[in-house]
Amino acid sequence: MKILCENEKKTKAIANSIAKALKPGAILCLDGDLGAGKTTFTQYLCKALGYQGYVNSPSYSIVNEYDHQIKINHFDVYRIYSIEELYEIGYEEYFFSDAITIIEWASKIKELIPKDSIWITIELGETIEERIFYIEGLSRDIEL
Repeated sequence: MKILCENEKKTKAIANSIAKALKPGAILCLDGDLGAGKTTFTQYLCKALGYQGYVNSPSYSIVNEYDHQIKINHFDVYRIYSIEELYEIGYEEYFFSDAITIIEWASKIKELIPKDSIWITIELGETIEERIFYIEGLSRDIEL
């Protein structure tokens, strides 16, 4: 599914729609250029899932955990240099749980990602605010 997103308001709408489609244990894999909006999308998604706290990219810590009605694990694997780093932090406990897991730069660890995961690629558009979302693996089309 391809969605043209003209502004942040539509990014928020996309996040809200995807949040409604998620089930416990879902894994969302985010990819895209630097500055494409992976973290902004994650912030909106966490809010849509009911988490009202501060959401930032775990660039150096690798994973942030957000506890609310639905637990959310937020990974940023941009600075991963070896798959072994994920084994060391026990990634399986995060990936194979009832939490919603969001992974920025997921293509760097593609071999560890379960096959039924949702993949979202965000590309820069023609204007400073425009983005193009490519969504694969969602069990149903989202309504905007």
